[in-house]
Amino acid sequence: MQYSIENDILRLTVDSHGAEPVSVIHKPTGAELLWQADPAVWKRHAPILFPYTGKLTGGKMLAKGVEYAGGQHGFARDVEHTMTHHADNLLEFELHANAETLPKWPYAFVLRSTFTLEGETVHHTLTVENPVEDKLCFGIGYHPAFCVPFDAEHTVEDYEFRFDQPESPVILDASGGGLLTGKCYYQWKNQQAIQLTNDLFDNDSFCMAGLRTRTLGIYEKDTGRSIVCDVAGFPYTLIWSALSKPVRFVCIEPWNSLPASVDDPQEWEQRAAAACLAPGGEWSTTLNTTFNR
Repeated sequence: MQYSIENDILRLTVDSHGAEPVSVIHKPTGAELLWQADPAVWKRHAPILFPYTGKLTGGKMLAKGVEYAGGQHGFARDVEHTMTHHADNLLEFELHANAETLPKWPYAFVLRSTFTLEGETVHHTLTVENPVEDKLCFGIGYHPAFCVPFDAEHTVEDYEFRFDQPESPVILDASGGGLLTGKCYYQWKNQQAIQLTNDLFDNDSFCMAGLRTRTLGIYEKDTGRSIVCDVAGFPYTLIWSALSKPVRFVCIEPWNSLPASVDDPQEWEQRAAAACLAPGGEWSTTLNTTFNR
């Protein structure tokens, strides 16, 4: 089921399936700002990545002595979440371990998604709780997709990704079938902007580490209109779009964890994690996205 909150500028709609934002309407113009999940290109809007980001080595994990198969980005995006709070400016959903999640990942957990609006900004907080496990290790990340061009008068070449200061991001190579190879390289040096082109993502995404910037946004060069994500505090930020000519959307993806590497062990607790919680422990992260129209 879908639920909405709104203020004078934005109307946000979130689907309880995946606790996934499915629409952000700019009310003064009526413009839809989120990608509308055309299945011929990419069938999602802004999925939550949990309990891991990216892929598993060999597509499998060993957890509590049992082998589990796992697809890309975990399972939270593919299951129903419970709406627990709906107020004028608040939407909250929870996912608890249940009969659908335990065959995929044998841990007790609570994943809470909290959405609020402030002017032109959507705040999305993810909170993870460990109710009973001796140790709960997990990965987590955001994957919002934004429509480009913003209108019919512009083309892909009218846009650029822009940092708030010059950057030389370290790119973590994931050419091992979506798994990290242990190599890294520089794609851009001392640049504040990355030109969007129709072939930018021909080799898939760019996973950037070591960013000093507080924000990364997609900007319309002649007007200054933009969609800007606050990426400060996230160790990794990816940019990506599905293979489509012309490009139909772009993703800005702040992650707190990484995909597995080609030589990682399959044992779950030996995988690099966003956090490992003791019993009763809690951890949270927030993505703030500002829609400047």
